[in-house]
Amino acid sequence: MARHIYSCPLRWSDMDAFGHVNNVVFLRYLEEARIDFMFRLRPTDGSPSFSGGSVVARHEIDYVHPLVHRHEPVVIESWVTRLSAASLTITYEIKDAEGPSQVYVRASTVVVPYNLEAGRPRRITKEERSHLLQYLDGADSDEGVLVA
Repeated sequence: MARHIYSCPLRWSDMDAFGHVNNVVFLRYLEEARIDFMFRLRPTDGSPSFSGGSVVARHEIDYVHPLVHRHEPVVIESWVTRLSAASLTITYEIKDAEGPSQVYVRASTVVVPYNLEAGRPRRITKEERSHLLQYLDGADSDEGVLVA
């Protein structure tokens, strides 16, 4: 099972009055990693896979340790823990890039592919599924299932 790795810089404006990354900013970090993940999965041969819209149906975040501003970026690891006919769950860890890795956040997002023209959810295509299966990890989670 592969994991998508995204290097995320910290910005001074990400800090709150208490000197650590604001809880809402973590959602932006997850969004950056998720968009990078989905676009890197997209084939480069002109395929329409992953080019349509998608919507977030759910976010779940566990704040494990405060993150304060520093010059080194954090790493966001992403992988798929649930894949069904019309949705997927992306799971993340935000942690240090080097040395003993401190985990700051564990999170998950339920993503639903969306047909923007029709204005409704759509099914995951066979091509998209084959790409997502490379990142599917059911061993780390009791919800990690593949639904056909």
